[in-house]
Amino acid sequence: MTNSYTALLRNLFCALALLAASPALQAQDLRQVSLEDIWKKGTFIPKNVPGFNALSDGKRYTRLEDGVGGQEINIYDLAKGKKIKTLFRDSLRDEDHAITDYAFSGDEQKLLLFTKSEPIYRRSTLFQVWVYDLKTGARQLLDPDMVLHASFNPAGNKVAFVKGNNLYMKDLASGALTAVTSDGAKNAVINGNCDWVYEEEFSFSKAFEWSPDGNYIAYYRFDESKVKEFTIAYYERESNYPRNYTYKYPKAGEDNSVVSIHLYDVRKGTAQTADVGAVTDQYIPRIRWTRKPTELCIYRFNRLQNKLELLLADAATGSSKTIYTEENQYYIDINDNLTFLPDGESFILNSERDGYNHLYKWNWVKQQLTQLTSGGWDVDIMHGVDEKAKAVYYTAGVTSPLERKLYRVDWEGKKTLCLTPERGTHDITPCAGLRYFLDKHSALNTVPVFTLIDNNGRDIRVLEDNKALRETMDRYVLSPVTMLQVPNEKGDRLNAWMIKPANFDPARKYPLLMYQYSGPGSQEVEDKFPVGNYFWHQMMAQKGYIILCVDGTGTGARGEQFKKKTYLQLGKYESDDQIAVAKYMAGQNYIDRDRIGIWGWSYGGFMSATCILKGADVFKAAVAVAPVTNWRYYDNIYTERYMRTPQQNKDGYDQNAPESMASKLKGRFLIIHGTADDNVHFQNAAMLTEELIQANKQFESTYYPNKNHGIYGGNTRLQLFNRMTEFILKNL
Repeated sequence: MTNSYTALLRNLFCALALLAASPALQAQDLRQVSLEDIWKKGTFIPKNVPGFNALSDGKRYTRLEDGVGGQEINIYDLAKGKKIKTLFRDSLRDEDHAITDYAFSGDEQKLLLFTKSEPIYRRSTLFQVWVYDLKTGARQLLDPDMVLHASFNPAGNKVAFVKGNNLYMKDLASGALTAVTSDGAKNAVINGNCDWVYEEEFSFSKAFEWSPDGNYIAYYRFDESKVKEFTIAYYERESNYPRNYTYKYPKAGEDNSVVSIHLYDVRKGTAQTADVGAVTDQYIPRIRWTRKPTELCIYRFNRLQNKLELLLADAATGSSKTIYTEENQYYIDINDNLTFLPDGESFILNSERDGYNHLYKWNWVKQQLTQLTSGGWDVDIMHGVDEKAKAVYYTAGVTSPLERKLYRVDWEGKKTLCLTPERGTHDITPCAGLRYFLDKHSALNTVPVFTLIDNNGRDIRVLEDNKALRETMDRYVLSPVTMLQVPNEKGDRLNAWMIKPANFDPARKYPLLMYQYSGPGSQEVEDKFPVGNYFWHQMMAQKGYIILCVDGTGTGARGEQFKKKTYLQLGKYESDDQIAVAKYMAGQNYIDRDRIGIWGWSYGGFMSATCILKGADVFKAAVAVAPVTNWRYYDNIYTERYMRTPQQNKDGYDQNAPESMASKLKGRFLIIHGTADDNVHFQNAAMLTEELIQANKQFESTYYPNKNHGIYGGNTRLQLFNRMTEFILKNL
């Protein structure tokens, strides 16, 4: 642990201790946080800057706003913030026509207006799309049907989109519609859009890209014919029988889609198939056009995801060659940190080859590798390359794994500059070709502030300061969050945060409720403004509970060895850590050792279920929301990345599965799941429930009809957290 990191924790603790002692917190007229505040009224939701878009001239920006006469897209002076004019006004106020997003053409003379959204999965949404010509004021519907991924070509005179599993291209001048593909069919073939598992685990759904000159469209084709189907039943008042939704979901060890990459020539109307090798049991997690408009970079991943190759494919012929290969004894994480340089023979990417995630420049002609960043910390995101300055911009936790700041480094890795030195977390969005950045800055007890900065880190202007939220929070009893480190059995210092009751008395003993996520590379303990469950934790602290969140072995921002120690044994070391911390906390004078509980959602639910069973003598109660209960039931891309296949790692799957430990239950256990969870199937809760029943164990369960992994909609979240609150108050 670095000295600066130690100092950060010390300063945070001192500042928060002062806040806890302030008279305002102890005033009797402060309000108590309620579930209605959190889940009904949205009292604590921070504002953001919706529809912000910096224009290419670097002097103006646009925002989507609600005006007096309807929705507006307004142009503002970037430096002064003064409104210049209204670019577009829509007087149609009904929900179906509400604009949720917009996109400019390359020449900024046309707009795509996205309305009437209909979500499919986590990252895919159907829209009704309109094309608006800023010169003529003409507005036309792109297609009568709702479509996916509508995107201008570079010239702004054509739009490509997906509907019915096929890729289409529309000429805006003539109105001619071209079917780029025609073989798309539900649960059989998908063109231009990802299948379920690619969308969920490789974090993208748009599966096509225009070439830089607009002469080609590179697109994915997924042949799902051999992937096994999964069916979800929806229970509806209109019918006495459930409506079944069937889709392709490849579980661990099962067949995947056969994925191919195609290069469509817009001028000729023909397509070439890119050569990605003879092996079909592999992954293509990314494609990227290089600086050459006829050259496509294709990522090729083996099934175990521990060998990555980058191929260059010729758009005219489909032929390819390998320009980069990397192998890892564990696995390789895929992200978007790849940028080709203007020399035509090198690129910048990230790698954990030295034990931490750092940036490298690779010249495939000279076979030369240059490390640009180094040290005992991880690069989080690469934002892009400034060709004039010959510099790379990235976000990293250099001074502390709890923080994120924006940095700039030259192409040779010799000079580094921090552009956002303020303590906390800087979520960065690059604007106007890296001339500006939108900096969302927050810290543990500092609300998010959105500031536009230039590429030297100079503040241009504040776009949103969330003053109203700050003033609202001042009217409530909110305990300070204390950052600390706690030991596991091996003596590792684990990052943690703690919330104590506002009237904490060290002479008393308090029940402890632990919260965690614990998944590979995740991070819950950060110096940033907390959202989500944070205000519920505050409410539980008001009711006399101490809340503790710990990032254990396997979590992120602490290097490869710490993150990948859980390889082949998901659940083992993570639960060991949570149990060890619970034992450590039980030894503190202010903790009631007989009243320690744990809860979590998704991977955190898996961990909560594991801990109440494996740590039966430590935990009195647990809540598991949407838990994985056996990794055999989860999708293969995620699971096999960390566990290999069940055929290769039988013991790893079986020994750490909650359903295999059901007979160990002693404490009070609540299982919560949505019956329409397309991600972690309800099957997980059902199978654990069956094992508990056959072990003659008493437990509680609440299931939410027709709700997916997020379990929301209407009063669902309000009722869910009411259920959890009552369970904890009764059993902990």
